[in-house]
Amino acid sequence: MSGVSGSSAKRVLRKQIGNFLEDFVPGQTFRHKGGKTLTEGLFTTFTEFTMTTNPLAKNARYARAYGFADLVCPPGLVMLVAFSQTVEDISENARANLEYLDMRFGVPVYVGDTIEVETKVLGVTASKSNPKLGVVHVQSTARKNLGSDDEGVVLAWQRKVQVWKRDEAAELHAGSAAPDTIECSLWLPPYDAARDYKSLAHLANADTYFEDFEPGTRIEHSRGRTMTSEHIHLTAVLDNTSQVHCNQFMIDVDPKQYVGGELIIFGGIPFVLCLGLSCPNVGDHALGDLVYQTGRHTAPLFAGDTVFAATEILDKAAHPERDDVGIVSTRLFGYKHVRAKDGEEPDPDAPAGWKRVQIFELDRELVVKRRSHYA
Repeated sequence: MSGVSGSSAKRVLRKQIGNFLEDFVPGQTFRHKGGKTLTEGLFTTFTEFTMTTNPLAKNARYARAYGFADLVCPPGLVMLVAFSQTVEDISENARANLEYLDMRFGVPVYVGDTIEVETKVLGVTASKSNPKLGVVHVQSTARKNLGSDDEGVVLAWQRKVQVWKRDEAAELHAGSAAPDTIECSLWLPPYDAARDYKSLAHLANADTYFEDFEPGTRIEHSRGRTMTSEHIHLTAVLDNTSQVHCNQFMIDVDPKQYVGGELIIFGGIPFVLCLGLSCPNVGDHALGDLVYQTGRHTAPLFAGDTVFAATEILDKAAHPERDDVGIVSTRLFGYKHVRAKDGEEPDPDAPAGWKRVQIFELDRELVVKRRSHYA
């Protein structure tokens, strides 16, 4: 902030929003501004954009028949709304989001619910290779409808983000703090043998029940989605203000400081796109996503790139409390194709003249219906 003196001069304030690396203190808690109410427009925009196919998010009759109050917000949308509220305080001045950890889902979210988020700083670490950078480790908790009868935790997660220093010579508040114990367990509608679930079975794919998944299988999902400059609008309606996603002039002034020298698409967008692209083959009969143990972005996504996805089935197990569902453990991959350079070895996973570049990876556990009970 700077001032201009003189009797006739205007007072000029140059405000800088967001925190830099030296501002974070382990143990510090942010109660993020704003909050966000899930409107029908927001629900529809992101459910359709991400190509989600689970009928719980598409067909109100189906969702209510299963015991939900209404259409259920997909886990990716819950994540986007919650995550974006943390950006101004945590990653407005970030270079990159490095890793998601222990992302656990709780009570369902419906249109009309209001989500508010708070974040605790768990650690601050200086970069060993770049004195301008370091890593901030945080824990965030998202709750809905605070003060109401249906108040509850919808999402709890940790992430590590690479943040710029404001002053390269500034001392850091290096160190760590213990994470809080947050009760966040996936709510599932009770199974009712008297309900006619079988009459609804035709509304979802017939080959994505718990019994259909075999560990050791890799599923290459057939659909792709090309990203355009629409990503700026999608990021804005989520209230994500990180400048690396929307301020091309800032990047043009110092392109070497920013990955690729162009706007990077908000990482939550390829995240939810991969969930959506995989949905017909993996998530059509999921009653919910249980946990994302770890996830990370492995390469940036830019306007003009096309996102594809693949899923590896790692394991499957009985649910500890229910015999109508099981738990399927997966590893979700996102990737794009780029033109191969002259002399590069052919890529067996890409068409001639192209190579596949992985952009995303997520270890994901889903609670999936058993055919024996629902079809």
